[in-house]
Amino acid sequence: MARLSVPVRIAVVGAGYFGSFHYDAWSRMPEVELVGICAQSMSRSGPLAEQYGSAGAPLPVFMDAARMVSVCQPDLVDITAPPEAHLDLIRTLAPHVGHIICQKPFCGGLEGAREAIDVCAQHGARIAVHEDVRFQPWYGEIKRLLVERILGDLYQVTFRLRPGDGQGPDAYLDRQPYFQEMPRLLVHETAIHWIDTFRYLMGEATGVYAQLLRLNPAVAGEDAGIILFDFDSGARGVFDGNRLSDHIADNRRRTMGELTIEGSNGTLRLDGDARLWRRTFGGNEETEHTYDWSDHLFGGDCVYACNRHILGAWMAGEDADTEASAYIRNQIIQEAVYESAETGRKLSV
Repeated sequence: MARLSVPVRIAVVGAGYFGSFHYDAWSRMPEVELVGICAQSMSRSGPLAEQYGSAGAPLPVFMDAARMVSVCQPDLVDITAPPEAHLDLIRTLAPHVGHIICQKPFCGGLEGAREAIDVCAQHGARIAVHEDVRFQPWYGEIKRLLVERILGDLYQVTFRLRPGDGQGPDAYLDRQPYFQEMPRLLVHETAIHWIDTFRYLMGEATGVYAQLLRLNPAVAGEDAGIILFDFDSGARGVFDGNRLSDHIADNRRRTMGELTIEGSNGTLRLDGDARLWRRTFGGNEETEHTYDWSDHLFGGDCVYACNRHILGAWMAGEDADTEASAYIRNQIIQEAVYESAETGRKLSV
């Protein structure tokens, strides 16, 4: 597969809430030239076209992806559209575009993801998933500390998801209203991030057990639940998610909750303000571990970090960490989570 070369011509599909973070990220990369937008809503795409155009001209806006590719000739297309549109877009793009990034939930599920990977392989197109949570700066710092073995042998990771945005009949309507209609919500849309992040921090997951439930009758899918993980190292993981409860933070969408990792040498804790706290084994006091990070837009500028990583890998002719062929393992684990919840059994994956 050919490497990307400067300037990298990038077109974006989608102009929704999260898509705006992608435009911002690409606009800050000097080797990138934004060349077009494909979206169904002029009320959303128009302002983005004005904001991210160049030389005093707005970006061209299209309602048809094939037409956009024909006119704009992008080197890379970034899909930020909803999951139900992913597979058709990839079928359209893969014969004509050598590099594709796609938001999660990737192609709406495992079957669509497998087809998308096959379609791209047939046409020699690279495809990666925009999985940004592992690129949040606190997880990068935690990973560095774990590699240095400051916690010794790892025993357990626990994440308590508590964004507090899921209460009442208006839950999610101000930001991502389609959440209310998703038949699978907590795991498919949200916990998938921590399936990936747990694997990034702790190694491969080998088993899962899950209990899922719906607390808010205004939503179609599950919005709370607990997932237990086995890892190949022998460590354990707990994802404890409840979208109706909140946690202490000045911005509850920054970390979305609190994480603790326990090991033979002590404990490392991430709080809701993205501070890291370390307690050594046998001690009763936590000390703050400081590190550098930027509080820009969403999740410590993780959208930029994720896109920056993928672009850099492809410019070097290398695989990105979230290449779809590797990322699909997260979706296999996700399906095991749902099967476990339905059957009440612990499953190997």
